[in-house]
Amino acid sequence: MRLIPRTLYGRLVIILVAGMLAAQAATSSIWYDVRHSQVLEIPTRLIASRLADIVRVSKTDPHSTDLLLKSLNTPAFQLQQLNTPTSVEPRLTPEDLAAENLLKNLINEKTGTQTPLRLLNLTLLDDQGQKAGVDTLFGSRPVEGQFTLELRLADGRWLHVQALEDQGWTSLSPVDMMLDYFWRIYLARIIVLAFIALFAVRLAIRPLNELAQAAQALGNDIGRQPLQVKGPIEVRRAAEAFNLMQQRLLDSLAERTRFLAAVSHDLRSPITRLRLRTEMLDDEQQKQRFRKDLTDMEGLVSTTLDFVSSGEINEARQHIDINALLQSLQADLEDIGEHVTLMGHATRPVSGYARSLKRCVQNLLENAVRYARDVQVIIDEQPAHLTITVRDNGPGIAPEQLTHVLEPFYRLEASRNSATGGYGLGLSIAQTVAAAHGGTLVLHNRAQGGLDAVLTLRAHL
Repeated sequence: MRLIPRTLYGRLVIILVAGMLAAQAATSSIWYDVRHSQVLEIPTRLIASRLADIVRVSKTDPHSTDLLLKSLNTPAFQLQQLNTPTSVEPRLTPEDLAAENLLKNLINEKTGTQTPLRLLNLTLLDDQGQKAGVDTLFGSRPVEGQFTLELRLADGRWLHVQALEDQGWTSLSPVDMMLDYFWRIYLARIIVLAFIALFAVRLAIRPLNELAQAAQALGNDIGRQPLQVKGPIEVRRAAEAFNLMQQRLLDSLAERTRFLAAVSHDLRSPITRLRLRTEMLDDEQQKQRFRKDLTDMEGLVSTTLDFVSSGEINEARQHIDINALLQSLQADLEDIGEHVTLMGHATRPVSGYARSLKRCVQNLLENAVRYARDVQVIIDEQPAHLTITVRDNGPGIAPEQLTHVLEPFYRLEASRNSATGGYGLGLSIAQTVAAAHGGTLVLHNRAQGGLDAVLTLRAHL
């Protein structure tokens, strides 16, 4: 999905912020409890004060209790005396139990005695006398509390009470309170957490970014400095494994180079002896055949060693003037009678390895002039990359073999020229050098005939 960031950094920030919002939303149910308790607090205190007065009178002046009950009895505060409490079992919510405890505590504080009290029912009513819902709690319309309870008087009688009491006046409307809650709790926490997440996550994944950059740079320079072992223990282990892998690759390449160098050295001695013995032959025709075979053997050994060493960059990176490099190659080819045309101009140098890059382009040019008389080199400079296209008007390559010709020792004499030379390593070396520069080498046939070898180099490595 496009809404999900592609980076680990972005995903971790979203996870932290979304987790905080989810937790905050889950705990927002507390707001309902707070609002419910706030609406009931004033009615509960008012009713508790009236009941405490009744309890005090029933203790100090029992004869006046009936008169007091008669004077306090109103449609909103109905009082009925009972000899025993009703058998109704109350079904109270946690909020109702809190209101019952508040009633008991207030009456006990005001009377100084423990007064038995049972809250049978507690209902919030809207301004229409209907049971209030969530919308009523968060609205600005008045809300009333309907209390049904039983209280034991000092003489042992029970008083059945049905009372209606509204919440009275509040300094802030529910909407204002919700907005204040949102700005101070939600928004402030989101902003603070976002800043903390941006900083903390970036700090936490920095070693991973360095590991990824090192892995990418390893393909361009296998001899780069080992990765620093730092960060969390998991990242440390990954860095240690990466450094071990790099060292093993270096050892493997060095062993392969030493092996081929030794083989090359050992083969040159018998080849030299065979040359001497060839010169001692009397048959001139046989002598020429032996000379050709020995030359091919020596060339194959030398070219193979060049191919192996092409993947090892043993020179310092520098800024390369592409125009000067191509002009020098053009002059070299024109000295032997080949015609090469340069088109385009590079306005800035390219960072790379001069000798290796020269060998890469030289192989492409030599491959082109081998099969065509008219070769063009086209420079196309873009902000992010530089493209060097070597174009010839030769027979081209069969489409199914365009990728195979980049493989080592793969030759296409039948598809291009029956008299072609070489050992099938020129394009392989060119591709290896291109990869060492972080670039690509692509071959494709032209519609009007001929082949384009497109070398793309990144502007910044």
